Amino acid sequence: MMQKLRQIFAGDAAIDFRSKWPRTLTVSGLLLVGSLTLLLTRGLNLSIDFEGGGVWEAPVPEGVTVADARDVLGFVPDVKIQLLGGADSGSVIRVQAGTAALDDEAEISAALAELAGGTTDDVNTSTIGPTWGDQITSKAVAALGWFFVAVAAYLAWRLEWRMAVGALAAVVHDLLITAGVYALFGFEVSPATLIALLTILGYSLYDTVVVFDKVLENEEGPLGEALDYPDLVNQSMNQVLMRSINTTITTVLPVLSMLIIGGVFLGGASLREFALALFVGLILGTFSSIFVAAPILLYMRQLAPDARRAASIEARRQGRAKGDRPDTQFIEDRDASLLTPGGAAPRPRKKGRRR
Repeated sequence: MMQKLRQIFAGDAAIDFRSKWPRTLTVSGLLLVGSLTLLLTRGLNLSIDFEGGGVWEAPVPEGVTVADARDVLGFVPDVKIQLLGGADSGSVIRVQAGTAALDDEAEISAALAELAGGTTDDVNTSTIGPTWGDQITSKAVAALGWFFVAVAAYLAWRLEWRMAVGALAAVVHDLLITAGVYALFGFEVSPATLIALLTILGYSLYDTVVVFDKVLENEEGPLGEALDYPDLVNQSMNQVLMRSINTTITTVLPVLSMLIIGGVFLGGASLREFALALFVGLILGTFSSIFVAAPILLYMRQLAPDARRAASIEARRQGRAKGDRPDTQFIEDRDASLLTPGGAAPRPRKKGRRR
């Protein structure tokens, strides 16, 4: 185990990812089914920014509980009440209700003021109408759709269309499972959550493009002729594995500190929602780039082999057979050095002089 870890950190990993893909794809499939089931049955806990409604917050003295607030707000349908930590030693009662409660906005403020032992001026009120919530939701969905179109077009042009399909499949995988986590625990989906999800999209694509770019680079180089395509993909992922691990660690650590310190100890609800989505998405992005996007690419290549790659390899082999490339032995040695974990090229064979 320690030897494998040392090889990974030294950049000499020789992991057979192909043998692990059936199990990881099964796990991903189960997570996707569970996430879709949760989304269809429980749904997401959308904030008032998407559904419309109102939020009332008021500082309350020590001893006031959620049950006390629920007693005085019994006339409000589908009300959500939370007791939050205040800026000082006191507490803040937070009441959220749907659009049906907007007609009782003044009554809710008066009830909270009576519970807090103050006036309605002490109650902070935020209301959003249903039309505004529908507009925000439709714009978010439209932005996500255009994002996928732009990314698919760019990746198909920069890499190839199969890689674009694999990258987008990995992104959808990350988004659905992240949404399933929110549905499972009932976390509120706010605009901060959407910002975090867009960040996840960018990171997941970045990690996947790093892997695919290495595959494309090796395919056009000596390894493209020395290895078949499954071995080429496996070798490329070993070469970029440490880079993906380092990127993930350096990104997750500040997000984790933001989640624990800002969201738990400082009581920042928006910060917690933002950091939680980031934390889950970053872990999934690294996983999906290796265990979802890569096997999808390989599967599509096996269904429709690339004739251009086969023709290019055959042309290079014919060129070597005709003696068009005088550096044949050097290329063979370089191929062997790339396939050797330590990276050391074998010593060239001595050639006799031609007479």
